[in-house]
Amino acid sequence: MQRLALVALVPTLVTATLLVTMLTQRQLGSLRGMAQNNAEAIATQAASVSAAPLRDMQRRELVRIAESIGELPHVARVQIRAADGEILADDLGRSGAGHAETLTVMRDVVDPDQPGHPVLGSVMVDVSLNDAIAAQRASLQHALVALGISLLVATVVGWQAARWISAPLRRLVAAVHQLGRGDRHVEVEVTDQTEIGELQRGFNSAALALFDVQRSMEKEIEQATVELARKNAALEAASVAKARFLAAASHDLRQPLYALTLFSSALAVDEKDPIRLDRIAHIQECVEALDHLFSELLDLSRLETGAMQIEITEFPLDHVLEEVSRNFRMIAEQHGLRLIMRATHLWVRSDRTMLARILNNLVSNALRYTSQGGVLVVARRRADGTVRVDVWDTGSGIAPEHQSRVFDEFYRVECHNGGEHDSGHRRGLGLGLATVQRLAELLDTQVLLKSTPGRGSVFSFHLPEVSPQQLAAPPSDDVPLDVSGMRVLVIDDEPAILSGIRYLLRSWGCDVAVAEDRTQALLAAEEWPVPPDIVISDLRLRDGESGLDVLAALDAHYLRDDVAPFPRLLITGETRSDRLREIMAAKIPVLYKPVSPEQLREAMMAAWNASRATATSQVASA
Repeated sequence: MQRLALVALVPTLVTATLLVTMLTQRQLGSLRGMAQNNAEAIATQAASVSAAPLRDMQRRELVRIAESIGELPHVARVQIRAADGEILADDLGRSGAGHAETLTVMRDVVDPDQPGHPVLGSVMVDVSLNDAIAAQRASLQHALVALGISLLVATVVGWQAARWISAPLRRLVAAVHQLGRGDRHVEVEVTDQTEIGELQRGFNSAALALFDVQRSMEKEIEQATVELARKNAALEAASVAKARFLAAASHDLRQPLYALTLFSSALAVDEKDPIRLDRIAHIQECVEALDHLFSELLDLSRLETGAMQIEITEFPLDHVLEEVSRNFRMIAEQHGLRLIMRATHLWVRSDRTMLARILNNLVSNALRYTSQGGVLVVARRRADGTVRVDVWDTGSGIAPEHQSRVFDEFYRVECHNGGEHDSGHRRGLGLGLATVQRLAELLDTQVLLKSTPGRGSVFSFHLPEVSPQQLAAPPSDDVPLDVSGMRVLVIDDEPAILSGIRYLLRSWGCDVAVAEDRTQALLAAEEWPVPPDIVISDLRLRDGESGLDVLAALDAHYLRDDVAPFPRLLITGETRSDRLREIMAAKIPVLYKPVSPEQLREAMMAAWNASRATATSQVASA
């Protein structure tokens, strides 16, 4: 509207300005012309009446003539001179005061009666232009007023014309905004048959087509949303089914494996025959291989179900490196490899158990694919306040096309150049690196890979660095794990496991009672007047019964005589998060199947010592 109004106003402004200018100049010229004619007429009249007195040199008469002429309107001055230039009369008229602008006219005075009309003198008349200038100013003011009125009228007319012309366009703009806001259907009125009308009709056609497209897209989006929801539900169901399968596999398949571990360990007790010991060693190697495979499944299942809880502490990184070195140094030496753990004084903030699991998996994977050279684990301080941990190996390396997928589940890189040991070294399911990356994500870091085929690989991750702290004196490792003489109650719904653990514990000198459920456990408790030294129970028993419930029933049984609770230990292959949360809430030590004899012995002694320490503190406080 502003542009249209300006377009209508500019020609009017230019035209009016030109007209005012031209008329003002023309009027000024007319006023000057009239003043000039008036001055010439007065000068001519003065020269005519001054001829006779000038010829006779009648000065008084000349002065009277000058005074009479000076009385005329607009005459500023009258001067009569002789032929020799002598001023004979000089009079200032009524308009002669001030310094107004004047117009001067000269006329010669001639003698008409003499032949040749000799010049007797001259008359000079000054005519004042004050009135002309005043008239010019008044005319200019009138012209400006007229110009202002005309501009005002032009502005109003132009603005109204602009509103009338732009109204269809403004309606189109409003309609476009409606479309932008997502209104269902927008249509504008066709006002005329000009180009604006064509534009309005074109807009209506486009809006209708857009409405149809919008409806079809909404239907497609609705269908796609339903399909996506269906697929998401299917994916979620598949994920839940996968987690349940892994949990079931971790529990049900570990049951016979646990029993096999117990029986194979029991067979080696007091066995002297080298041939039988060799066979038992082979059986144990197979059991360890199966244990490794099931451990990978268990770790993945626990990660997917959220069963792994983070416990952030501050500790020296060197302690974890020493633990990893103890786990794999003998394996490296058996294959002629070097395992170097570069000592460090750095402290980090992390979950020690998860960090140890990450390094164990990385070192195990590096040793598996290294046939010459060795593995180096080193930690370096970074400028950003973190510690970078690198695991280097001189193995077969990983081709570029595999590097982006080695952290995927069940993805294994097959080696055809002797990079993986063929004898005595267990093969994985392709879950080790997937577990490593999941654990790293829980620790708010990421494992990065750089590898050159034929030269080796390096896996790196970062940990937050903290200042070194005072360490408490570590417990002595020389304390013998003597469990002989312990009275142990074992609860498990698998007869094979009960038979195997009873055989193993008795070989250690323990007094063992076994039970498959709560009823049998309470019957066994009746035979012992005092609580057992330790109770070992499975978490999931038959008919949906929980080992926690059985332990609670035993507590209630023995507390009738005001006897302190007994030490307890849970052993399970369960990975479901709700079940594991029950264990954590009960604050009971837990082992995950299959449990090696060394782990079982250490856990029994730890639970027994912890119970003794608690009892001692209670007596001291009493």
